[in-house]
Amino acid sequence: MSLEISDKVRRQIEDILSRYPRREAALLPVLHCLQRERGCISPVEEQWVAERMGIKPVKVREVVSFYTMFRRKPAGKYHLQVCSNLSCSLEGGDSLLAYLEDRLGIKAGETTADNRFTLSLVECLGACDEAPCLMVNLAYHTRLSRDKIDRLIRELE
Repeated sequence: MSLEISDKVRRQIEDILSRYPRREAALLPVLHCLQRERGCISPVEEQWVAERMGIKPVKVREVVSFYTMFRRKPAGKYHLQVCSNLSCSLEGGDSLLAYLEDRLGIKAGETTADNRFTLSLVECLGACDEAPCLMVNLAYHTRLSRDKIDRLIRELE
């Protein structure tokens, strides 16, 4: 299968594969590398990875569909990931998700029409001591309130 992958990413993937005696063990880092380049892991990317690694496509699909950090379709410019774990829920995370859905006009799992924001609900961001929290792309935002969310969205718009 031919997929337009930059030479840089091809070299990174070969480097990753060279560090693992069992190629299948390199699947997570290979998928992360490819998603950074492509924006998501669609069925086309799944097939490419399977062929490149010499594993069955179903194995790639199982991993991509299990881990929430892998997107099956491209995210907007700003990917807002809201933590749904117990600590965040107890500190008001559920109502903040509802507020974000209303503020952005989309539901969790959707992207705004202008492709600016994608809203996702994730299991845990590992910042329980600073709940409720969310990530915007790779940046953490903690101890959130409606006012903090309003300021954050204004900065991103």
